[in-house]
Amino acid sequence: MAPVVVVAQREDKPDLKRQKCALVAEAEAAAPGPPLAVQKPANSGEEWRGNLRGDEGLVSGPNGERPAWWWTGPKPTPGTAGVQADGTITSLPLPCLATCTRQQVLEYFDNTWLITEVLFSALQGEECYYRPPYHNLRHPFIFYYGHVAVFYVNKLRVAGIHSGPVNDYFEQIFEVGVDEMSWDDLSKNEMVWPSVREVNAYRRQVYAVVRSHIETYPGLAALPVTWSDPAWAFFMCFEHERIHIETSSVLMRELPVSLLRRPPQWPAYHPSVADVERLPPANDLVAVEAGDVTLGKPADFPTYGWDNEYGSRSFHVRPFRASRFLVSNAEFLAFVRDGGYHSTAWWSEEGWRWRTFRNAKWPAFWVPEGPQGLHRYRLRLVFEVVDMPPCLPAVVNHHEARAYANWLSAKQGLRGDAALRLLTEPEHGRLRKVASRDAEGRCAEDPVMELSGAAFSKVANLNLAYGAESGVDALPPTAAGFHDVLGSLWQWCEDRIASLPRSRGVHPLYDDFTTPCYDGEHQVILGGSFASTGDEASVFARYHFRAHFYQHSGFRLVSGSGPLQTSCQDSPPPHVGSWDPSTKRTSRAAADAAAAEALQQQLLSGYGGEALLLEGGAAAVGLPGADYPARLSAMLLGAAARLGVPLGSALEVGAGVGAISFHLAAGGFQNVLGLNHDARAVAVAAAAQHAGTVSVARKDEGHLRTQLELPVPGGAAARSRVSFRQMDPCCLSPELGAFDAVLLSGVLEQIPSPKAPLGRLTGSLGLLKKGGLLLVASTFCWSERTAASQLWLGGTADAQGNPVRSRDGLAAALGPDFELVQEEDLPCALRSCGRMYSMSIMHCSLWRRVA
Repeated sequence: MAPVVVVAQREDKPDLKRQKCALVAEAEAAAPGPPLAVQKPANSGEEWRGNLRGDEGLVSGPNGERPAWWWTGPKPTPGTAGVQADGTITSLPLPCLATCTRQQVLEYFDNTWLITEVLFSALQGEECYYRPPYHNLRHPFIFYYGHVAVFYVNKLRVAGIHSGPVNDYFEQIFEVGVDEMSWDDLSKNEMVWPSVREVNAYRRQVYAVVRSHIETYPGLAALPVTWSDPAWAFFMCFEHERIHIETSSVLMRELPVSLLRRPPQWPAYHPSVADVERLPPANDLVAVEAGDVTLGKPADFPTYGWDNEYGSRSFHVRPFRASRFLVSNAEFLAFVRDGGYHSTAWWSEEGWRWRTFRNAKWPAFWVPEGPQGLHRYRLRLVFEVVDMPPCLPAVVNHHEARAYANWLSAKQGLRGDAALRLLTEPEHGRLRKVASRDAEGRCAEDPVMELSGAAFSKVANLNLAYGAESGVDALPPTAAGFHDVLGSLWQWCEDRIASLPRSRGVHPLYDDFTTPCYDGEHQVILGGSFASTGDEASVFARYHFRAHFYQHSGFRLVSGSGPLQTSCQDSPPPHVGSWDPSTKRTSRAAADAAAAEALQQQLLSGYGGEALLLEGGAAAVGLPGADYPARLSAMLLGAAARLGVPLGSALEVGAGVGAISFHLAAGGFQNVLGLNHDARAVAVAAAAQHAGTVSVARKDEGHLRTQLELPVPGGAAARSRVSFRQMDPCCLSPELGAFDAVLLSGVLEQIPSPKAPLGRLTGSLGLLKKGGLLLVASTFCWSERTAASQLWLGGTADAQGNPVRSRDGLAAALGPDFELVQEEDLPCALRSCGRMYSMSIMHCSLWRRVA
C-alpha cells in the first residue's frame, strides 16, 4: 500500500527571497536567457516537472562546448588544472600533506572543481537536473550540483576558517544527502528546487571564497597538515567532491541517454571499448600462496584519509586461488543466457527479493536489442550506448555477482571450500601487496601521490586515465599475473565494512561519514574504478555500498580454503565492543514475521487503551504505561496552553503507527505531519486516518488471538488535519517548513545518527519556529547495532573517564537556542501476550526554542 503523501508548501522568508533574487540577477547578467519563472507541472503525476523554468540555455553547442557562463571556476583550457594538450581533462596526483605548496593546493582544488563542471556539462537541458533517478533512491542532479559547493562552506565554517554563510538557504537545502535503507525504500522528493542558474551563480561565489582562503590561510604554510589541523578541512572538501564526481557519473549512467552528451573534455576511452569482435581470454584461477597481510593506513601517512581507512589489522591469509581477470561481459552473458535471472537457486534470499522487485533480467547497463530471447545487447557507458565489447568487465551489483559465483560453481561441480565466491579484503591485500612495511613500520608509497591519470594510463585505469572501464586484459598484469587489481572497476567483496583496530575514531568535522554504515549491511568495494580520483584511487581506499547498489563495480572470483577470513569477522570492530556485524544477518522471512508482530504490538499500545491492552492477565495486578500516547500528547498540549504557543502545526518524527499524531490533532493542532522511515507503519497510519479505525490481532496465548477493531482518537475533522509521510529521520527535508511544535518519541535511539534530526531544528530553515516547543522522549537505551558509540548522546565516558549522561548530551546537542521547560518520566508498555509485557521508562524533556 502506498503511503499518503502531503507536501508542506514552504514560503521563503523575506531575507531568503532577497538572496534568491540577487542570485538570479547575477546569473542573468552573466548568462542572458529566458525568464526563470516556474512552470506548473503537467497533469502527469510527475511533480518534479514543476521545477522546469523553460531555460533553453542548458545545452551544449555544436562541438559539445558549454558557453562561457557555465564555468564558475577555471576554464577547461590546455595547461590549466589537469587539462591536457588535446583539451581533455585528467586528475592530478593526490597531494602530499608534508610537502605540498600553496600553489599545488590551489591547482588540486581547481582540478577538482573543473572535473565536476566538465562532468555536469554532459547534462543537456533542464530536465536532467530535476528528473528523479528511476529507482527514487537518490536526489535529482540539482542537489548534487549544489551540494559539493555547500560542503566547502559548511565544513570551512565548522573548522573556523570561514565565518558566516554564503547563502543560508542553499547551505541547508543542499546540505544532507540520502543513504537508502533498502532497494524498496522509495523516497519521493517533490520540493521546489532553485534554478540551475541560481545554483551556478552560487557556485561562482563559493569558488571565489574557497580560493581566497587557500591563498591566504596560514595553516596551509605550516606543514605537515595533519588530522588535527583546521586546514585538514580543505582536503576533506576536495576528497568529498571527488567522491561525488564518481557517484554522479554513476547516476548519469542511469539517466535516459537522450538527456546526455559526452563532454569534449572527458578523457578518451581505452581502445578496448571499441573492440567488439575479440573475446576475452580464458579466465583461469591463479594460485596465491599463504602469507601475511596488514590492512590500514598509518596515522602519520602524509595524505588525506577517511576515518575508515585508519587503524591496523593483520591476517595470515590462507592459500587461495583468484581469477586472473575481472569477470567479463562475455562470461556474464553465459549466466544470463542460461536463465540465471530466472532461477532462485543462485540468489540469496535478499538478492532474489531485489531481483523480483526490479524485474531484473540482465545487468542494469546492458541495453537489449531485438527480442529478449536473442540475448543481444549493447552497453551503456556514462554518456552513451555503444556496441557490446565482450572483453570489458561486467558492471553488476553485489547480489548479481554472488548469484553468478553460485551458478558457475554448480556448472563446474565445485562445492565446499572449492566453491567460487567473491574475494575478501585480506585477500585483495594479498593480491596488491600494499601492506608490506619497511623497518620503521611505514607503508610503501601510494602511486596516486605521484601519478596523474595520464601517467596512470600505461599501468592502471585509475584517476581518470580513461573515460570508461577498459578490457579485462587491456593493461599489464601484476608480477603474479593478475590484471586490474587496481582500477577499471571497483571489486565487490564478501566483507561488510567495519572499522579497523586502533583506528583514529571519527573526525570532529565529519563524525558520521562512515559510522552509520557500520551496520552489517554495507559491502566493501576495493580497488577503485576509472572514475576514482584522489583518495578514492589510493591503495588505502576502503569504500562501501549496500548490496543492491550500482557503482562502477565488477568482481573477481575466488576459491579459498578453510573458513572465510573477512575484515569484519576475525576480530571485533573496536567501536562496537563485542558486536560482530556479520551476526546481524537473519532470514528475511523471519525478519518480516518479527516486523509484522511488532506492528501489531504498536497498534495495540497506540490505540487499545488500558482495558484492552491489559485484558487477560495484567489487569489483575495493574500495569502503568497503558495510556502513553495520550499522556505524552497531553504533556505537549498542556505546555503549549501554559506558554501561549499557538496550536498551528506540529511535526512528529518517528510517528510509528500514528496514534500520537492523532492525539495532537484531537487536542487542537490544526495541522499535524507524522514522519516515519518504515513504509509499513506509514501505510498503516494512513489507512487508520482514512477508515477511522484500526484492526488488531491481539496475541493472548500461543496461536490464540483476539481480533479487535479500535477507534482512532478524534473525529473525522481531527483526522483530516493529519498527514503521514515516509522520510528518514537522519535526512529531514528542508521543504517541510517550520512548525509550532516538534515531537520525537523513541526515535533517537533507533537511528544511526542521533544528532542528525536535532541539528535540523534551528536556523533560517529550521523545523521549529522560534518560541516553539520541542518534546523529546527517549529510553537512552543505545545499541551498537544501531549507532556507533561515538555518535550517542551519552552512555559513554569522556577522555578523562568521567561518565557522559544522555540527558546532558541532549542539552549539549540542542545548545543555547533551547531552554528546558519540563522534564519527567513516562512509562510505556508493549504487550507480547496476555502474561508477558515489556516496559520502557521514557525520559521526556520539553524544550522551548528561544533563539
